[in-house]
Amino acid sequence: MSLTFHWFLPTNGDSRDVVGGGHGTPARSLGRSRPPTVAYLSQIARAAEELGFAGALTPTGAWCEDAWLTTAMVAQHSERLKFLVAFRPGLTSPTLAAQMAATFQRLTGGRLLLNVVTGGESHEQRAYGDFLGKDDRYRRTGEFLELVRALWEGKTVDAHGEHLRVQEARLARLPDPVPEVYFGGSSPIAGDIAARHSDVYLTWGEPPAQVAEKIAWIRGLAAARQRTVRFGIRLHVITRDTSAQAWAEARRLLAGFDEATVRSVQTGLARSESEGQRRMLALHGGSPDRLEIHPNLWAGIGLVRGGAGTSLVGSHEEVTERIKEYAALGIEEFVLSGYPHLEEAYWFGENVLPRLSMAALWTPPPGTPPPDATQVPFTG
Repeated sequence: MSLTFHWFLPTNGDSRDVVGGGHGTPARSLGRSRPPTVAYLSQIARAAEELGFAGALTPTGAWCEDAWLTTAMVAQHSERLKFLVAFRPGLTSPTLAAQMAATFQRLTGGRLLLNVVTGGESHEQRAYGDFLGKDDRYRRTGEFLELVRALWEGKTVDAHGEHLRVQEARLARLPDPVPEVYFGGSSPIAGDIAARHSDVYLTWGEPPAQVAEKIAWIRGLAAARQRTVRFGIRLHVITRDTSAQAWAEARRLLAGFDEATVRSVQTGLARSESEGQRRMLALHGGSPDRLEIHPNLWAGIGLVRGGAGTSLVGSHEEVTERIKEYAALGIEEFVLSGYPHLEEAYWFGENVLPRLSMAALWTPPPGTPPPDATQVPFTG
């Protein structure tokens, strides 16, 4: 088995300190900001591509730049890297979304992956003109994915569902390949939609025991529908030559979190309708005193950022071991990030990926220079 690694395009801005945002919290840099220009995002994409990452996640929401437009521009400055484009089904018609995906595949040589985000916060959805409640949004997502997949198969679609209606919908040109669908969610209805429609179920970075429970849950739901689903995890990462250096960096980031900002962000996130966000908050309880929630798993990022709030922290060997631990549970794909995203891509790509390659857990994508394993004192 070869694991797959994706990086992250910070379309809300980047910094040597944490940039918050997501789930109803505004994007804010706790240090000097690097704006998300096409030039800077392309620099990150090219670095990720050369290091051996398969793709890069681009977020969605009012707190960041539009994912479709940004990745279409950045794709012109890269060659192989795929783009895991996050988008919200309720804001686009299924026929238009299917057509956009087909166009993206043709113009980029098949480099689109889709991260379907139902939308966890009603007040943000209403700002876009979407007034459905959370459960109805998930049911609409199910209808949406059924229609999009039918269109990608070349069918002429007539449908009059609970939330979506199309008549004589058909694509003139089909996507090649059909984009894989990534989907996450921790509520019962999210699990049902994931089991029915996702190719890859994504979880945020919870401790291994909780991740194992999620995998068993989704795997069981999918099996009941005669489907199989792959599993991925979304994490930040701080990897250094020594454990002491990595934890010193984590402490430096934490020192930039003033108490007023932490209180403000935690108060906002506590109002979230997202079950996944509730689980993230429960990992640290808003306290900076209980942040290492599993060996080398640090919940500090979640004090000031919505969404994925945990980070792998440690020496290159320790981070490698934690990845092995998650892989043993059934995690096949890792969506990673770190502040700043350009430098952290190199820390991980030059030091952890070669170790995983030597352990026969990772194979560089075609066209990627092989890792210089002679420089790695592998001990695993």
